[in-house]
Amino acid sequence: MKTEKEKMLAGELYDPFDPELVFARERAHALCQAFNATRETEQDERRRILKDLLGAGADSAWVQPPFYCDYGFNIHLGARVFFNFNCTVLDICDVRIGDYTLFGPGVQILTPLHPLDAGLRRKQEYGKPIDIGSDVWVGGGALILAGVHIGSRTIIGAGSVVTRDIPDGVLAAGNPCRVIRNI
Repeated sequence: MKTEKEKMLAGELYDPFDPELVFARERAHALCQAFNATRETEQDERRRILKDLLGAGADSAWVQPPFYCDYGFNIHLGARVFFNFNCTVLDICDVRIGDYTLFGPGVQILTPLHPLDAGLRRKQEYGKPIDIGSDVWVGGGALILAGVHIGSRTIIGAGSVVTRDIPDGVLAAGNPCRVIRNI
């Protein structure tokens, strides 16, 4: 029998009110609150908190507070990933981000999905992982939705809503986000 955490990570319906998951979210939220309370001069403390929070990549990540996430341990960053102010990562499933990828202010990366049936939605949810390549630039205010893959060297325009996969090496923008041209 799978635990609720195992179901969550597998993208299956799970109970988000499971005590283990509630505890893990509370831990991540407390770490985010501590991180967001640091001053610009407290870089060592920020790095320590990110190492406790993130699944991988905290050694070289540059994250401008405020930053918010659900669990943190499902966030896997490549080298020198940058998050500008006010980014949110809802990481009920894996979020994998390649090297040198940049996120503008207010970007949201959202892995959760909810059942269409209202009764089921009251007690369960599920998600799909998100994969973002290397050398990607995501403009401010973009939304990246569950199950999406964004290819390397791609630019996502500000305010875009990414609802489907975007290939390598393109400029894409809009709602829904679509390829405008090759780079």
